[in-house]
Amino acid sequence: MLTRHVSGQLAAYIDGQLEASSTRAVEAHLEACQRCRVELDEIRFASGLVRRLTITPAPATIWPALEAALTSPRHGAWWPVWRVPVWAPAVVVLTVIGVGAYWYSTRTPAAWEIQRSGQGGVARMAAGEWIETTAGSRATITVGDIGTVAVEPGSRVGLGVARPAEYRISLAYGTISAKISAPPRLFFVETPTSTVVDLGCAYTMHVDDEGAGELRVTEGWASLEWNGRESLVPAGARGLTRPGAGPGTPYFEDAPPRLQEAAASFDFANGGGEALNVILAESRVRDTLTLWHLMSRVDADDRARVFDRIAELTPPPATVSREKAIALDSATLKHWREELAWTW
Repeated sequence: MLTRHVSGQLAAYIDGQLEASSTRAVEAHLEACQRCRVELDEIRFASGLVRRLTITPAPATIWPALEAALTSPRHGAWWPVWRVPVWAPAVVVLTVIGVGAYWYSTRTPAAWEIQRSGQGGVARMAAGEWIETTAGSRATITVGDIGTVAVEPGSRVGLGVARPAEYRISLAYGTISAKISAPPRLFFVETPTSTVVDLGCAYTMHVDDEGAGELRVTEGWASLEWNGRESLVPAGARGLTRPGAGPGTPYFEDAPPRLQEAAASFDFANGGGEALNVILAESRVRDTLTLWHLMSRVDADDRARVFDRIAELTPPPATVSREKAIALDSATLKHWREELAWTW
């Protein structure tokens, strides 16, 4: 297995340009390295966006205009055509990004398209309509051109808005599996206790008859949001949500069982200090995901304990101030999360 990160080989790996031995080595490394798996997802996501762009020939009139602009007087001197300003490449890049963003935000989304198991053809449905599957049926929802949602048996899903900057459905009960390839915060799933916000990922969301939910992310990231409370859930992690409480503290599915039980007790059963003690004791390096979320959820007197446990597992960078983190400075916590995420 490779002992170093394989960032420099990921693009060639995705394009199938590596030799067989190198491909096997990269795949073996990816199985054990969360950091490189995250980079792999990011490269795939970016390449997917690039493939969406269409090449449109520039009008012939643009070249004389550029030549005139580059050869116009500047501070009393003339700029030769061949003397392109150093900022020109940046302008080109920003222009391409701007055009791409404009295209993405103004394109006309496809209508909701639904395909039911055992039925031929595709049905078109509008916002406000509902999809219900029986114990022996399934359905697939096409989310514009950004992904699909599989509706499992025994589920009820409502169709909401479908527009360039927002696709929204609701899950009253049952199970859905979503796979979305798009910029963050374009696809939303409303549930009775939280909103699932897609951050470019694949996930399964289950809601029971009482409204309790469970989010399991298999690729990328998603978040659970409710009344200003947010839980970020990366691949391999789980987030619970309950009526009246909203999203709980996320944890990895391979976390110690006692930690998982304590997290649920802390969030939904008034576990308090006893549950926190178990979480602190059971946490591994990877469980800083859970501890980071707890920083803003424990009592002020316990924040120092949580900070110190995270620092013991993964020393914070010099740019993360203990004082500011304990004071819940938003910029500090965000920067700290971005550093910790390499271990998630």
